[in-house]
Parts: sequence; structure tokens; C-alpha cells
Amino acid sequence: MEIVRITDTQGRLINAELLARVETIHRHLRPQIPAPYADRMKEVFATGAEMAVAVDEGEPCGVVVYRVTINTMVGKKIYSEDLVADPNTRSKGVGRFLMDFLKQEGRDRGCVSIELESGTQREQAHKFYFREGFTIKAFGFKQPIA
Repeated sequence: MEIVRITDTQGRLINAELLARVETIHRHLRPQIPAPYADRMKEVFATGAEMAVAVDEGEPCGVVVYRVTINTMVGKKIYSEDLVADPNTRSKGVGRFLMDFLKQEGRDRGCVSIELESGTQREQAHKFYFREGFTIKAFGFKQPIA
């Protein structure tokens, strides 16, 4: 398995062909991403997000969308917006491979922590995050702006 970057560290698209190939995998986690997928992802990348893909024997098997930020509470951190493995490859180490990539990326870029949010309904994902050593640090709140 290897990591292939879809964007550079400034969020510029560098692999449009692979971006098109990961849409199905990404939509397992984020079916609400509006079409056309590539256009929306380019908008997300333009805000500083980066994407990398786990590839095994030439086939994409997992996607991670992340960004490096600095805030007043934590300092410099790597924040994972999306981390998803192809359902056909779950429990085969893809999630851990992507998580190891994020941890190394964070270390290389001077981050003090890795953070993410996970929907309350995603119990299997929570089990994975706990196995990976994550703890619950806060509640997240949301309100639509109307």
C-alpha cells in the first residue's frame, strides 16, 4: 500500500485522474457532496484542505481529507475532515495506514496533535479511533444559519 497525494501542501490539485477515481469511496462517508464532485472538492481545496489516497496494487482503497491549522486552544494541529476506507477493504489496515500517514504528516509539519470529529451515529468508526488512542475532548455544536 502507498499514499498518493491528490493535492500539494497548498491545496492545489495535482492528480485530477485519481480524484475522479476516489469519488465513490469518498461518497460512502459524504454522500451529500454536491455534483460535480471534482468541482466541489476544488472549492474545498481552495480553502486549504489537502487530500491523499491509499492505493493498493494500483487501486484506491481509502481517502483522507485534512488541513493543518493553528488556533488559540491547541496551537498547530493536523485536522482530519474525512477519513474513509472502501467498504470492500475495511478491517484490512487501510484506516490505520491513513492514520499513520496523518500522524507522520503532522510530525513533519510541526503539529502538536491530530484532531477530528465523528458523527455520533458512527459507532464502528469510534471503536477504531479509540483503538488508535484518541480521546473525546469536547462536544461539537451546530446550528443552521437561516
